[in-house]
Amino acid sequence: MRRHARLLGLLGLSAVLLSGCGIRSTEVPTDFGAAPTRVGCSLSGADDVGARAGGEFPVQVFLVCTSQLVTVDRTVTLDRGATSDRAAIAQQLLTQLARPLTAAEKQAGYTTDVTAATKVSGPRKGDPADALRLNTPPDALSPYTLAQIVCTFANSKVTTDGSEHVVLGGPGDDPLRSYACSDAVKARPGVAPAPAQTVG
Repeated sequence: MRRHARLLGLLGLSAVLLSGCGIRSTEVPTDFGAAPTRVGCSLSGADDVGARAGGEFPVQVFLVCTSQLVTVDRTVTLDRGATSDRAAIAQQLLTQLARPLTAAEKQAGYTTDVTAATKVSGPRKGDPADALRLNTPPDALSPYTLAQIVCTFANSKVTTDGSEHVVLGGPGDDPLRSYACSDAVKARPGVAPAPAQTVG
């Protein structure tokens, strides 16, 4: 009888120990970042602005998706003869960056930091011929805004010299800088600043 009672006691203790092997919920807060997204931010393959003459042109602009820069296809309209006007093309690209997103773009998770208040003009007297001046000093823009503008301009052979750099300045006397759209900027536009060198 005593042996039977001891056996029952051991079985009960084993059950308690085994129940402690399960996964228990914890009250310690954990933060592993945002949940992975299934948004497919795929690259597109539009032609460059300079591929045709006059009328409507397919272009690519950089929007933000899953905290990265991703190209999307857009269309700009240029008057005949304006295809050689770098400032006009740059303004059209800015307009596309700032325009309201389509339903499909919103659903895919795209966003933009560029606003309609952002304008661009051509070089002033004494500036290099490839310079573009924004109505806001580049250093005053958010990292995402500057990255979108730099990469969109640098991606267009019409607004650059083909070196994947773009020379930008502000409306004041701030020095012009040559900005590069690096892989690091595309991957982490909110963290990695666009590499820049002062232009003499």
